[in-house]
Amino acid sequence: MCKVSSATTTVQVHKQERKHVIGQPLKTKEAARLVRGNGRYVDDVRLPNMAYAAILRSTWAHAKIKNLDFAEARKIPGVLDILTPDDVVKMSDPLPQMTVPPASNVKDYPIAYGKVRYVGEPIAVVIADSKYIAEDAIEAINVEYEVLEPVIDAERALASKDVLIHEEIGTNVMAHVFYDYGDIDLAMAEADRILHEKIHFHRFSSTPLEPNAVVAHYDSREGYLTVWCNNQEPSFMLPQFNSALRLPYDKMRFITMDIGGGFGCKITNYVYVILTSLASMKVGRPVSWVESRSEHLLASSHGAERIFDVEVPIKNDGSVLGLKIRSIDDDGAFARHEPAGLTVWAQVVPGAYKIKHIQNDMYAVFTNKCPSGPNRGFARAPHLFMIERVMDLVATELNLDPSEVRIRNYITRKDQPYTTPNGCVYDDGDYPKSLQMVLEALDYPKWRRRQKELLEKGRLIGIGLATTLDSGAPNFGQVKMLNPRLPLIGNTEACLLQLTPDGRFVVKLGTVPQGQSHETVSSQIVADVFDVPIESVHVATGFDSSSHPYTMHSGTYGSRYAAMGSGAVYGACLKIKQKVLMIGAHLLGEDVPNVELSGGNVQSKTDPSKNISLKRLARTAYGMPAMLPSGMDQGLWAIHVYYNGLVAPNENKIANLALTYSYQSHGVVGELDKETGKFKILKYVIVDDAGRVVNPLVVDGQVHGAANHGIAAALFEEFKYNSEGQLESSTFIDYLAPASVDMPSMDLSHIEIPSLFAPLGAKGVGEGGGTAHVAVINAVNDALRSLNVVLEKSIAAPETIYKLLNPALK
Repeated sequence: MCKVSSATTTVQVHKQERKHVIGQPLKTKEAARLVRGNGRYVDDVRLPNMAYAAILRSTWAHAKIKNLDFAEARKIPGVLDILTPDDVVKMSDPLPQMTVPPASNVKDYPIAYGKVRYVGEPIAVVIADSKYIAEDAIEAINVEYEVLEPVIDAERALASKDVLIHEEIGTNVMAHVFYDYGDIDLAMAEADRILHEKIHFHRFSSTPLEPNAVVAHYDSREGYLTVWCNNQEPSFMLPQFNSALRLPYDKMRFITMDIGGGFGCKITNYVYVILTSLASMKVGRPVSWVESRSEHLLASSHGAERIFDVEVPIKNDGSVLGLKIRSIDDDGAFARHEPAGLTVWAQVVPGAYKIKHIQNDMYAVFTNKCPSGPNRGFARAPHLFMIERVMDLVATELNLDPSEVRIRNYITRKDQPYTTPNGCVYDDGDYPKSLQMVLEALDYPKWRRRQKELLEKGRLIGIGLATTLDSGAPNFGQVKMLNPRLPLIGNTEACLLQLTPDGRFVVKLGTVPQGQSHETVSSQIVADVFDVPIESVHVATGFDSSSHPYTMHSGTYGSRYAAMGSGAVYGACLKIKQKVLMIGAHLLGEDVPNVELSGGNVQSKTDPSKNISLKRLARTAYGMPAMLPSGMDQGLWAIHVYYNGLVAPNENKIANLALTYSYQSHGVVGELDKETGKFKILKYVIVDDAGRVVNPLVVDGQVHGAANHGIAAALFEEFKYNSEGQLESSTFIDYLAPASVDMPSMDLSHIEIPSLFAPLGAKGVGEGGGTAHVAVINAVNDALRSLNVVLEKSIAAPETIYKLLNPALK
């Protein structure tokens, strides 16, 4: 696996009151449970009289459903019932759409009704006594199709008036938003030259170990629905469930437990939550549905493709004056979480650079592909990929070194906090320093010399650099740039903290972790505030809407826990701490300013022998109201909702769209094999700044995970559709998720510049901004540079490279 070097540069911005366990590389509390096989996942839920579901899926990308015959399937012993399209339309309402008319008029059900629009779209749900009977029964259902011409290409979808995914709206345009920051015409006029490039960011996703899974139990006596699922933000999705299932909030309970990875692609599994819930409503029994791996690849959620047509005005010294962009997102058959990508990109408009003039004419289109949704680095990663490719293309155009072009254009430390052309505020960082550290660790001059030497021997060495931002704690007001009617602004998160009568702490979070170690990090925060052992803090696993506090923003996405989740925990701690000090001072006969927390006690600052343990104090708070300060409520618990303070964009689409901005610089050296087209990484260097690091081990793991995902996207993973709309990579035979042996060793170093705005100075980490992805593609293109060949795609598949090197084979 990955090897780590731990060089750390710390820059103090504000003095910490005390550093007890925050900042310590503690082993994660979750690991002990999980490695012993004691994790609990959705597929572990077993309820009395539970039934099992299997989904019949479309085999065509675009077709009318002429007839559905369920007769033979219903005859199979053990089949309880079949949830049909007519049932779904009768029992539920269409899913709410994020976009505006006419696209918002699409009637989006979690099942095909009258027509299928992508391969893998659900057509019917069989409910049976066993999973195997249900799967056998779906093969007995006869479907008669009238096959229609599919639309697979985004540019064709945008132009087409004849072949429509949704005929009722008369267009394939899902959304269109025009952004105009600065003065792009002035930048064009002042430029020495203008580059014109077309860049394709390909379709891929993530492959969590645990696929999507749901257990739904509808109690018809009470009209109450209980759902166990692995959705990443069930509270955020409650309005979807509320609307589609026609149930009020108080009649729905959503529970998550351990989740085997999310990466964004489990946000849109709410469609399967609805289908399974409807199945339970129909048969009057609990119903379990667990996705297969091929189902996940075929029809769960894909990251959106994006096509860039970009003009870049530049000066001859390498200064980039602006970006004039026309981009098209291929968002598949339905507008579910998308087309939010047309707004989220705006968190990082200029990337890490002082680019003042940026225009982006953005479209999202329907196609006959799996609906797209968030994937690690959602919407920012494609945009930052384009910017980092531009920096290399400028270097090629002007015969400059890529590092020189970056250094000339970087936002510097003295510019921080930096306000971008659209009003986002970067919260301190040193991008030039991060690149300089990469160049030193990479031994950059040496590799440039070796590159020339080896080229003379016919070997193609490529060196790739990239710096990208990982915006965190996003402002949901950004969606108003797409649809002003959407009822979301800012970002909030909730935490419930209790100091129990036996002197221990219980934490319940609104966040929904899938491997980010929220239990450990939250425990560290509580232990630090109260100066108690981390073992005395219990953080409830997962999320339960009946007992955990939450807001409409709650969940784990957008690198938000470091600021939002920890902000909620820290705020709850301060509320309890204030009450504890007041009670302690009262019992000790001291003034509140003269007592402090130390070693699990409240003690006098002047006479530490005068103290009271938290256990004794807690028992007093719960059981002896007469001994409390006058007017104080009993008990020691607090709910705190942390709000990041961000507001909606104005009419010019100007606003601060994220609270924190971590960043990474990566350096890659690799060799391109001319005979096979395969790119082998020889050296890999990362410099990361996640702000104040609460747990270094957790941060290192997140950085490695993000890098591995980026490398996988650059060299292995791609969803490929043929001209008929058939997905040609729906198994791990074709969708090449890499193994650990395919990943390089990594030299990882940190800069630690705390956020100026987040409660604990932590900026967030984990998505990685796609740094690895573009750094590898830059390295591949650097290797191709000597041959005057450019890879315009974002994946360097061996066959693609081989064809580039051998034009006759195209």
